[in-house]
Amino acid sequence: MRAMDRRWLVPFINLGHFIDHLAMLIFPTVVLSLARQWERPYSEVLPLALGGFIAFGVFSLPSGWLADHWSRYKMMLVFFFGIGASLFLTGFAREPWQVALGLGAVGMFAAIYHPVGIAMLVAKPEKMGMALGWNGLFGNLGLAAAAIVSGALMDLWSWRAAFFIPGVVAMAAGAGFALLVEDPGPVAKRSKSIGLHIDGRTMARIFAILVVATACGGVIFNSTTVAMPKVFDERLRALTQTSLGIGALVAAVYTTAAFAQVVMGTLIDRFELRRLMIGVALLQIPLLALAANLDGWPMLAAAFFMMLAVFGQIPLNDAIVGRYCADEYRARVYAARYVVTFTVAAVAVPLISLLHRTEGGFRNVFLVLAAIAGGMLLASFFFPSRLSLTRAPSVAPAT
Repeated sequence: MRAMDRRWLVPFINLGHFIDHLAMLIFPTVVLSLARQWERPYSEVLPLALGGFIAFGVFSLPSGWLADHWSRYKMMLVFFFGIGASLFLTGFAREPWQVALGLGAVGMFAAIYHPVGIAMLVAKPEKMGMALGWNGLFGNLGLAAAAIVSGALMDLWSWRAAFFIPGVVAMAAGAGFALLVEDPGPVAKRSKSIGLHIDGRTMARIFAILVVATACGGVIFNSTTVAMPKVFDERLRALTQTSLGIGALVAAVYTTAAFAQVVMGTLIDRFELRRLMIGVALLQIPLLALAANLDGWPMLAAAFFMMLAVFGQIPLNDAIVGRYCADEYRARVYAARYVVTFTVAAVAVPLISLLHRTEGGFRNVFLVLAAIAGGMLLASFFFPSRLSLTRAPSVAPAT
């Protein structure tokens, strides 16, 4: 790949992360309008997104396999054009089942990004932590944009525009990727083992802990991001009562908290992953519990610090794969990680719907998430330290 193409590759990979999370978080804001328009409870309309979130996880695995066996570059083209077309077509939906079908297609194409885009990003990292941190920032800016863009388009036109316009933008990004980035060719085959200089037992331990941390972190991330527009709609009525206002507040929290990933990226390049994993989990538990009982300005402040801790955990899991997995296997290992992340994270939708009907409402949601963060903390204590990894024998690589 020419230097010019490499210069364009990283911006488009980051743009893809922005579009990916924007697309998946349009509906949690749109649902506020649809529930009123269809005169149905929030807890009944929100589950229309469940199929999309399940597809977001399930289709990660075939996406990673195709990327390693066919082409990462071509899979990114499929991502941009597929997610754009799916969003655009969802805007034409007239029945609930059509919305659910459209969101399922969005989730299927959105599943391509993480195993493919992240694998391309860390293929030749000079500073892997920093690269992942900035990439994570763009993803979280997509979350923020989903709230404010959807809210603005709903107030200015209709909920349909919240799907039409991002769909066109995604397809335009695909055209730019095709024109400006050259196909780097197939992935080089250099290693016969998944692990890099780590024995099989240690590798199995690392990935077992990664699965637990990924599952817990996925539920927490998806629950907080899906619920936040409705949480603000209920608890910040003194501050705003419009879709645009709610979207703006959600966007403000996500945008400022997103920089936690850049900070975490810097820390990943300087400190061992075990300490960072423990520290993030220790922050999440009290902040999620605190958010359970607040309203107004205190809730807004608690949401900011809570999302700092939630967003800060994301680059850690990607860094584990990038640091300990050989390049030709990375797309498949990232795929397996994101299958766990997004499939388990799909639990967030029925979890929120079920607990929102209870007397405690979102209070119970946040308390359950705090308990899940406790599980992630427990798993983090078993992650190998840097010293134990340097002492681990490298003569029996993981297969």
